[in-house]
Amino acid sequence: MLTPCSLWPAFVPVHVPSRKAYIGIQNMGTLYTRRFEADRIGSQVPLKLMHLEGLYELFVSKFAFSNMDLSMHLFQVNLKMKLTYRTLPYDEDSDVQEPEGGITEAGGSPKSKHHNRKPWDDDCPWSEWYSAEDPVKGFELLTAWSEKAIESSLEMAELENASPLEAEKWSISPCLSEILSADSDGKRIGFASQLQLLIDALLMSLETQFVEDFVSVEHSRPENLKSTAVIPPPTVLDRVLKDLFYEVEAAQPDSAEGDHKYSRTIKGAPLESLFGQFCLHALWVGDCNIRAIAAFWIEFVREVRWCWEESQPLPRMPANGVIDLSTCLINQKLHMLAICMDRKHQFNQKGPKADENGVFLSARIKADTEVQSVISSQDGDAQASCWECDSLSTPDQDPASHFSSFEHSGAVKLGDPEHSPCIRRGSAGVIGSMMLLKSYQNMHAPFTQDSPLMTEDMHEERLQAIEALGDSSRFSAQLEKDILSSDMSAFKAANPDAVFEDFIRWHSPRDWENDDNMEKGVSQINAVVESTYDWPPRGKLSERMSEHGNLWRKIWNEAPPLSASEQKPLLDPNQEGEKVLHYLETLRPYQLLEQMVSTAFRATADTLNKTSFGGLKQMTTRIEQLYLTMSTTLRCLQTNSISVDAEDIKDLKRLCTTFAHVENLITLAASLHRKFMQAPRLSESIFNDYDNFHVPKLGTVSIGRDVQKVFNNEQEVRQGEREVIASMFTPPTANQLWRKVLSMGNLLNGHEPASREIIFTKRDHLCENYYVGHAPRGYQQEFETYRMYICGTSNDLGVALAVTSCD
Repeated sequence: MLTPCSLWPAFVPVHVPSRKAYIGIQNMGTLYTRRFEADRIGSQVPLKLMHLEGLYELFVSKFAFSNMDLSMHLFQVNLKMKLTYRTLPYDEDSDVQEPEGGITEAGGSPKSKHHNRKPWDDDCPWSEWYSAEDPVKGFELLTAWSEKAIESSLEMAELENASPLEAEKWSISPCLSEILSADSDGKRIGFASQLQLLIDALLMSLETQFVEDFVSVEHSRPENLKSTAVIPPPTVLDRVLKDLFYEVEAAQPDSAEGDHKYSRTIKGAPLESLFGQFCLHALWVGDCNIRAIAAFWIEFVREVRWCWEESQPLPRMPANGVIDLSTCLINQKLHMLAICMDRKHQFNQKGPKADENGVFLSARIKADTEVQSVISSQDGDAQASCWECDSLSTPDQDPASHFSSFEHSGAVKLGDPEHSPCIRRGSAGVIGSMMLLKSYQNMHAPFTQDSPLMTEDMHEERLQAIEALGDSSRFSAQLEKDILSSDMSAFKAANPDAVFEDFIRWHSPRDWENDDNMEKGVSQINAVVESTYDWPPRGKLSERMSEHGNLWRKIWNEAPPLSASEQKPLLDPNQEGEKVLHYLETLRPYQLLEQMVSTAFRATADTLNKTSFGGLKQMTTRIEQLYLTMSTTLRCLQTNSISVDAEDIKDLKRLCTTFAHVENLITLAASLHRKFMQAPRLSESIFNDYDNFHVPKLGTVSIGRDVQKVFNNEQEVRQGEREVIASMFTPPTANQLWRKVLSMGNLLNGHEPASREIIFTKRDHLCENYYVGHAPRGYQQEFETYRMYICGTSNDLGVALAVTSCD
């Protein structure tokens, strides 16, 4: 109950509640009081009140005589107006009508000539896997006119015909879809939702030891496996395998091209690789349950074996190069298999890369070959000990700087009559001015075999063997004996009169000490390049090469003079290929799923990273943060042991929530970029406001909740951007005009305001003091006596009036 001195207004509802009508009064603490009236017309608004002229006359009628013709008299009132325009929803802004059936019985497209409209994200990178709902359903444009004096109904009619472009201020706000707040409820289908299912499959993979147990009817499946976890029909698997193995572009893309700089920190397969595409397909096969994944993997391995047995190239995998140890082991194995397939095919076809014995030659002298690969940072000590002996099978110099000619001599008889008529075989060319020690002949560089490739598990086996034997240097040399012996045999064949010291001068110049330059720090080139006039070269072997029982000299003495084409291949493609297939066929479910999870996160992030969203730096920062978060969280899957606990699963679930938030941001950024191509400042401002609003919630389940209620930031539209915004309001079609009859003015490209807010005020000059007491002579004060607020549309009109008086 209000006290007598209260200044709060008091209101009383009148009429039926649906009219929202009130009357009220307010004690202003002066000689004056203020009375209020409010009413609402919910339907059938009189035509006169739909226009500004009628609203003006309604306000004037409150203080003019009732029998006066309002249109013939001048009453100066003040006016402020704000008009709100809404774009049509982007899924309803055309005449395209969806048929009720949606999809035909045959599973094809509906039989409708109108069903040819592309989705908004048709050119987005994720559209190959799913179609995302447009997060921006439309925009609200607010146009505001500053206060102006109006004296007649004619001026109001002119104002109603004015273009919204004449308004003093424009501001715009997006109408965001509710799907942005529905991640936690599972309403949105995207990469994040499927990754959640994949993590559930990872947890289930711990139940059995064999992949076949999840699909075999003879074995009892895990009790907690849901009955709804069904295996997709063979037709579905066949279609997916066809896409994986046969519908591949001829040109193999560079797997690292276009990847994010932090993508390689995640130990998974590259996006365009065979296993990377397998993981992406697995997210959508069935419902990504463990049984569907197991069936898909079994068919996948069968298809890989078919390619091997039929000597068909393995798609999406390079058939050359060095195996990338930063990827997952399955990708390394598939790369190894692709190389073995290529060499096997070259051997069968006797192509240019292989000789008649299937030996693959390299005209370049190998420099830091397979032992140069990084096994892992945590094996640094053992790895260093493995490399301590100066790459026993690897020459230290680059022959390109010493070759005076690079002609393959094949088999050449030495023509100098002073020397034995030996046959030179497998020469790649003369090495600069280097001469042999025991004969006045140029030294030739041999063709050598390519070093055998090794995957991560092969490197780990080598390190474990080194640790078991203790003497890392001696055992490392033994492991490289085959490579070193091959190089020595090739060198002997290319240089029949060579001695052990010649091989050291070519292969390991640091172990040859020149008599003229014994001091440390002399460059290797000066130590190995001699003048033809200074023969024989003077120098001696290093201490380690001169010691008794040196393994290199022993291998030299045993190595026969055979060119690379006459030697047994260092890498047996048949044997190594069968090893890879055995690994794939006997892979444990958990080992498969842990690599699938890491690869799926990397591949989906790389896919989203290809999205075009303009110069949104804040979006780029969010993507970079996502990669770093994934790299840290997924390390628990790289231990090669069954050690994932409940806490790790929680971390992976939280990672999915973070991924979902970034995925939403990317779709929002892409949508804004497409709609504001000509006004990028607005796109960036809207996106940054939305992102900053959700930063405190990043990584929580409540991300994006109540977006419609809370996030309503408005962005001011500059003068040069108005035409861009106006173009969003495309002229309505005949079908849209038929649905709704235009009844209000101030049209924007044929669109009437969705709502209109008007404030009329009338001021009078008072001779008396506003407060109690006598005023000095000649005192005048301008005082607002009438104020009317009008808000609504052509179908819903609300009016509120405030009158100040001294009665």
